[in-house]
Order: sequence, then structure tokens, then C-alpha cells
Amino acid sequence: MLMVSGLPLFFLELSLGQWAGKGPLKVFGRMAPIAKGLGYGMLMISFLVVIYYNLIIAWTIYYTFAGFTSELPWTYCGNGSLTSRDCYQRDQAFQCSNTSLGQDTFWNKTCTPVKEVCSFFNMTLSEKELLENITLDMNTESMEMKIPDSMCNNGTHDIKLNTVYKRVSPSEDYYKRTMLGLEEDISWSNMGGLKADLVGCLAAAWLIVCLCLIKGVQSSGKVVYFTALFPYFVLLILLIRGATLEGAYEGILFYVNPTKEKLMGLQDVKVWAAAATQIFYSLGPSFGGLITLASYNKFNNNCHRDAILIAFSNCATSIFAGFVIFSIVGFMANQAGVSVEDAIASGTGLAFIAYPEAVTQMPFPPIWSFLFFTMLITLGLDSQFTMVETITTAIMDQWPKTRAHKGKVVIGACVVGFLLGLTCTSRGGLFMFSLIDWYASSWGLLICAVTEVLLVMYLYGWKNFMENIEEMGLRIPKVMKGYWLLMWLIVTPAVLILVFVMTFVQYSPANSSSLLPGLESKYTFPGAIQALGIIMSFSPLMIIILGAIYQLWRRNSQGKSISFIAMTSPNEKWCSAVADKNKNRAGLSNVSYMKDEVNITNYKYDDGM
Repeated sequence: MLMVSGLPLFFLELSLGQWAGKGPLKVFGRMAPIAKGLGYGMLMISFLVVIYYNLIIAWTIYYTFAGFTSELPWTYCGNGSLTSRDCYQRDQAFQCSNTSLGQDTFWNKTCTPVKEVCSFFNMTLSEKELLENITLDMNTESMEMKIPDSMCNNGTHDIKLNTVYKRVSPSEDYYKRTMLGLEEDISWSNMGGLKADLVGCLAAAWLIVCLCLIKGVQSSGKVVYFTALFPYFVLLILLIRGATLEGAYEGILFYVNPTKEKLMGLQDVKVWAAAATQIFYSLGPSFGGLITLASYNKFNNNCHRDAILIAFSNCATSIFAGFVIFSIVGFMANQAGVSVEDAIASGTGLAFIAYPEAVTQMPFPPIWSFLFFTMLITLGLDSQFTMVETITTAIMDQWPKTRAHKGKVVIGACVVGFLLGLTCTSRGGLFMFSLIDWYASSWGLLICAVTEVLLVMYLYGWKNFMENIEEMGLRIPKVMKGYWLLMWLIVTPAVLILVFVMTFVQYSPANSSSLLPGLESKYTFPGAIQALGIIMSFSPLMIIILGAIYQLWRRNSQGKSISFIAMTSPNEKWCSAVADKNKNRAGLSNVSYMKDEVNITNYKYDDGM
């Protein structure tokens, strides 16, 4: 997916932004008036993602400060103020069974007689007793410990105690109950009130973003030197530590061994869709951010070299991070006595449930917790910077007078983002978070990507685009030029369309499974909420269509041609960034940009004129 979609789109957007020197709102409207809405569609995706993405940073800030204790609060059941009765920790359960000769189990935050647990769930205590073997590897010798776990009887057959109620680990319980404040009765009809500590963390996250961007893209560029390099330092430390843990080899072996059935068949296109999503999120095409940031480049910057270097470095970093994560997952599987596949969690479950649990089993847990969550903060800020910068640049492109008030624009955007993000900080805010995450950047992202590459290659013309690249002084080898054209003209749009169609065919309604694996995965959102998500997902397409209709009406009302050629050809303002600067310096604001009318690029400005 990197080679056939991510890299081609990455270079295409860098070239567009650098050559035009404008953000997505101006680039596509000037390239082809009918595509004016494409820039707004990209902006809508960034706007939706900005609302909920900063909440992840807020959660990370919460965990970072929560870890400033001698014992991490998610180590044992009962540490969190909202610990549920179903919280179960193996060491605590062993102490209960050991002190009472197997007649007690850990339930409801304390050692509880098995008979009492069975009675609570309207069952009777069975005379049978289940002996569960747990093997603990201790260097050269293996020792078996047998932990008694009694059974309840429902009148027809015996049932294991751990199937009578759903046991949750302390880390999962802390994530759901203490941090999020989720209760059993929380649903879309009962979202609960705002959680003050999460509101504070969200405010802190937006404050960091605001302070880093308030001076413009130059200040954020300096901050990124730290936020981009610090994760490598932490990942290296975690890899060294992870590689020394029991079971790390099995985890890494599972990571590098692909599952052929999932890779070879279209029946599991979700694997490929997930790869496409990963590439889009990590490289950032179709969000508008690449065009925005590239517009600040020098006109003759070697963006061809940058595209290849950044794309492959990014992918290599992801692969490297995989070794770090799966060494820890292998360790967790070894500790739990299960296979690596059964120990895997994904998404926020990996970051806020699985990894924090693994940290508690390492020496000096607070140190590893601090390093891990600080790394997550820096990684999240990088992406958030780009999307917020995209929004603020779009505002200043649309209303040029606001350029003199860059700080106020940034503050305003951050305040609006914070207020809208409050919907995700209620006790049921995870549902809103999940809805936006499920729909905001799925189909809409693919639609924008396909529209963009078809617009540039077939309406604007690949020959014109290659001339623009050469105009910036880039000399691309013939082999690479053939690769780019093959991808842009055929492979990239075909692959993206295929992924779009297959994900549409295999569509499943939004639920909370990606965030809360287990019992909560059964909660599928109501029909009205699903409709809201679908509208959210297809909003970029609606904006593109409405933008085309508006441009037809506007040009017609001004007496301009609305023919297909006029609507799909560059307008009078289309030119390079150099030509635009020369025009502005010369005060030729009404001069056409078209090459056959005035060659602005060659205009020589004289300070004395």
C-alpha cells in the first residue's frame, strides 16, 4: 500500500503545494473551478479528525500524570476509585485461594467465598472443584502451581466461575471505569455528565497545540525536532528492554510471520483496508496537510528526494515499532500462559490496556510508564500540528486579511476544537469518539484521494504536471518518472477504487469493539447514530458536489463560460508560487496568470519603480 498509494499521493501533494504555494482550498479551485469543493472536502476530514484526535493526547496526559506514583494505579484491583466488582488480578486471587484453602476467590474488590459469588448470580456451589494448571517458567526449571477455582451449578451442569461473570484485568478496569468513567447503563440515550479530569486534560492538550502553533509554521517546525526524534529514543530503550523479557522471541516470530489466508484473498479485504488507513494516517495524503505544509517550502526545494526519504523512513519506523510492541506482547502471552494471538489487542486497547498491563510486570514500572506515554504524546502532537495548521492556513487563504492576526486565528481554532471535543469527555464520550473514528476518515478519505489523482492526471493533465515539477528544478530519472506515471495514471486510482468498493460491500455498522473488546462489542450503535456517521463519512463527497454546483452558478451569474472545458481548465489565477510573488510585488493584482497572456515568472521587479 505504501508503494501503490501512499508514496505516489505523498509526492503528488508535495509537488502541488510547493509549486502553487497555496493550501488545498486555493490549489484545486484554481486548477479546475469544478473541483473547488475538493479542498473543502479535505478540510472537512481534518476538521472531524482534529475534534477527536486530541482526546487521545488528553488520555495520554491523564495516564502520564497518573503514573507519578510508587505503584501504578492499574497494577491491582481496588486502586482505582471506580474499580468494578468484576476486576480480577491473578496474584490477588492466588492470595485469596492460598489463605482460605481454595474456598475464596477474588471478587468485588476483596476475597469472597465462592458460595457467596454463586449465590449472587442465583447459582449453587458445586461439589466439584476445578484445578487449573498454570506453568511458570523459571530459568532452567519448570514449576507447576495448581490454583483451585470452584464451580457453580445452575441445576443442569457445572459452570466455571470465570464464565459466570466477565472478569476484567486491572488495566482494562482502570481504563474503562477510572479514566473514562463508564458505567453499565451508559448508552447513546444516557451519555452521563462531563468528567472534570478529562476536560482538564483535553484543555491541556489544546493549550500545548496552541502554544506550539501560535507563532506560525516556523515555530511548530522547531518543536517537531523534539517531537519527531524523541520517540526513536524511547523506542530504542523499549526494544532493548522488551528483547530481554521472557517470551519476546515468540512475539517477534508471530509478528514477522504473515498469515497467507488474510493476505491472498479478497474475502478479507479489511486487512488491505487497514493497511491503506495506516498509510493515510502516517503519511497524511488527502487530509490537506501535506499541501499546506509544502506550500511553505522554497520553490526549488527537492521535494522528490523528500517524498522518498520521508515515506520510507516512516514505514521503516512503523516496522521497527512493531518489533518493540510484539516483544512486549510475547512477554504478556508468556505471563498469561496463552498464545501470542490471544494476547493481542489493537487500537486504544493496545495503548491503554495491554501495554500498561505489561508495564506493571517490569522492574520500576513508573519509569517505563512515563517513557511510553510521553512518547505517545509526542507522536500524537506531530499529527495534530499538521491538521490544525491545515485548518488555520485554509482560514487565512480564504480571508487574507487574517494573516496579520495569525495568533488570534490559532487561538480561535483551538478554542473551537476544544469546545467540540467536550462531547467526547462525558462518561459516554467514548461512543462519540468511536463514531467519529469509525466514519470520519474512511470512505471520505478514499473519495478525496481518488478525486485528487484523477483531477491532476486527467483533467489538468499529466504532461502539465510534469512540466510544473521540472519548473521547480527537479530532474527525475526516467525509471522513476515511469514509476510515477504508472502509479498516478493507472495503479493508484485502481487500487483505491477497489479498496473503496470492497469496504463498502463488507460494511459493518459502527460499534465499540475496536475500543472495548469483549462484552461491549455487542453494543451496536442505534440506526439514527449510524446515519449520522454515514453522513459524516460522505460529507467530503457532498461538499465536492455542492462546490461544483456553486461554481457553475457563480460563473453563470458573472457571465463566464460554464462549458466543460472552462470548468475543468485552470482559471486566470493559476500560476506558480514564484509568479504569484512577482505579481504581488509588482502590484499587478488584476493581471491574468495564464502563460499565453502574461509571463509573470519572467517579470523583473525594480525597487525604484
